Amino acid sequence: MEKNPNKTIPLTRIQKLIGNLMMQSKRQQPSSFLECRANMTELLMFRKKYCKQTGVRVTTNDFFLCAIARAISRYPKMSAKMDNSGDNIIVSDNIGVGFAVAAPQGLVVPVIKNCDKKSLTQIAAASGELLVKARSNKLEPIDFEGANVVLSSLGMFGISTFYAITPPGAAGIVSIGKIEETVMPIDGEMVIQKTMSTALAANLTIVDDFYAAKFLRCIVDALENPQSLTTDP
Repeated sequence: MEKNPNKTIPLTRIQKLIGNLMMQSKRQQPSSFLECRANMTELLMFRKKYCKQTGVRVTTNDFFLCAIARAISRYPKMSAKMDNSGDNIIVSDNIGVGFAVAAPQGLVVPVIKNCDKKSLTQIAAASGELLVKARSNKLEPIDFEGANVVLSSLGMFGISTFYAITPPGAAGIVSIGKIEETVMPIDGEMVIQKTMSTALAANLTIVDDFYAAKFLRCIVDALENPQSLTTDP
């Protein structure tokens, strides 16, 4: 009898669940894909000073989470979901921002509830707590509920640009790549700046291209003016 040279690896429950959800999203949620670069030079310098000033470890991702929440407040359709009839959208007053985490059990997306009502340091504390729970496999079902927009980052793996699939029920997902040195003209001189790809996959059943573009631009503008994210929401 010939031996099978292939190795069979059964899918885990979470792999099956994620695969089915993403397939559902691709079939039922047409997406628009937009991308621009955010100049992160000022934010990277400001973050170090801000962490020393507040005594709180605030990551680059925390600035993104805050910027996304503030942008949803300005563009509330990004908090909407389709109703059961498929004829209406329901705009939520409770803004939740999820973020993808590579946990031992697989990719998970915990959600920061009422993210628009939290300060930057409160968002940092909430994301840190959820990250610890995710990596220790202690997330509860409620931790996954209520994401209007999701943040996904692969920059730590050297990925420059990528486009993620909008999770079912969400209005969009923001994908960020690695921070890279870019030569840019500023005040008539060519200078090196730290820039990052910021891409958005937006659910076209909820928003159109123009609305999605303004939402993405709002996020980038906030990142390029990081002090604006330290004010009370």
